[in-house]
Amino acid sequence: MPDDKVKGPVSYFPSIEKTYGEPISHWLAILDGMKNKKHMEMVSVLKAEHGLGHGHASALVAHHRARHAGRLNA
Repeated sequence: MPDDKVKGPVSYFPSIEKTYGEPISHWLAILDGMKNKKHMEMVSVLKAEHGLGHGHASALVAHHRARHAGRLNA
């Protein structure tokens, strides 16, 4: 029987959308504008400028960076 439970950063997405009232695409678009920043710099911006909690911000950044692996510094 396959394990259908969502794991990793994506598992935070329903809570992020419910808590902050924006779709994940909104947050990923914001992160698109920060591709030159390091992981924790991106997390800090989401926390300071958009009011996200640390876990939610880190999950978004981890997902964004994984999606763009190899293209960040190209």
